[in-house]
Amino acid sequence: MQPFHDGECAVQERVGVREKIAAVGGRAFRDFMSEQHREFFRQLPFVIAGTLDARGQPWASVLANPPGFIDAPEPRLLTVHARPLTADPLIETLADGVPIGLLGIEPHTRRRNRLNGVVDQVTDEGFAVRVRQSFGNCPKYIQARKPEYARAAPAKAVNLSEQLDAAARQMVRRADTLFIATAHPAARSDNARAHGVDVSHRGGKPGFVRVDDDGTLTIPDFVGNFFFNTLGNIALDPRAGLLFIDFESGDLLYLAGDAEIIWEGVEVDAFEGAERLLRFRVRELRRVEASLPLRWGDAQLSPFLARLGA
Repeated sequence: MQPFHDGECAVQERVGVREKIAAVGGRAFRDFMSEQHREFFRQLPFVIAGTLDARGQPWASVLANPPGFIDAPEPRLLTVHARPLTADPLIETLADGVPIGLLGIEPHTRRRNRLNGVVDQVTDEGFAVRVRQSFGNCPKYIQARKPEYARAAPAKAVNLSEQLDAAARQMVRRADTLFIATAHPAARSDNARAHGVDVSHRGGKPGFVRVDDDGTLTIPDFVGNFFFNTLGNIALDPRAGLLFIDFESGDLLYLAGDAEIIWEGVEVDAFEGAERLLRFRVRELRRVEASLPLRWGDAQLSPFLARLGA
């Protein structure tokens, strides 16, 4: 079965890799989790999630608990024993039968695996996911920092807005990592494996995301695995959700808005190493202070960033 939808195929065709990727897609994507991926998720203290709200707006979220809170009792079933953090969009979006994208990422080893599926059996302790797609990702652009779970405490404050405030701007400008959630327009209504919600990682040197005076974000897109899951979704539906983590304070910044692909031009040429750019316009903001119960070791920037700009 073709693992790519029309948007992904169109982007692959535009950049000249469609034939190459079509040949490997069937091997890269599975409708079950390999034993290696099942073991990988079990050792993580956090996982990134992508879901849709009632309007179809994607949000990127994070769940955390001591290692072992994720299990894969069957190749096509993943269980998550954690509840959403304070003010996390998952509080509203998590329900039986809704599509979800998960990103398991271990920054200090630069490993990451993706899983897209459907939520099943939401309880007071967590939820399960029926697997539709499972696939690995390359380690490029991941900053190596080791997370350790700390005792959860109530978040200090929740800030809601329709635009970036000063604290949010500072958080974005310092960031070397973000997570982006996108979705196929038919994610809620179509059972096709490729028509779901996706959540992905982006990394760069601190300052790799530009913040304009009007609060618009510009994000470089570096060369990757050529699957174009994120850009393929945006080509069909511009709505996207971003998550920024302050690794020192535990603050979380959730953004919802619209993304536009900048394929070429002087701005792309000016960013060393960028293949293209994403222009993101914020429509909704949630900034939660001291929310994430993780502590992080010192960061070592990805060696792939040495030749890239900021």
